[in-house]
Amino acid sequence: MNNTLFLALTTSSKLIGAGLATIGVIGAGAGIGIVFAGLLLGLSRNPSKEAKLMQLALLGFALTEAMGLLALMMAFLILYS
Repeated sequence: MNNTLFLALTTSSKLIGAGLATIGVIGAGAGIGIVFAGLLLGLSRNPSKEAKLMQLALLGFALTEAMGLLALMMAFLILYS
């Protein structure tokens, strides 16, 4: 009886933890939207700086996406360990 209860609590805790860890993916999606909104705003104000703004936007995109992928990786580690 105790072993079954322990297994049920462990499984449910893993599922709840993995679900909470995926909240970081929502933040990554919002961050990417903010990065490209800033790019469009910057391009509309100063079109001559397009190359530099694009480089910075792609760097911001990559770093934001990396944080989202780390959150997803943590969810999978919680779920399958």
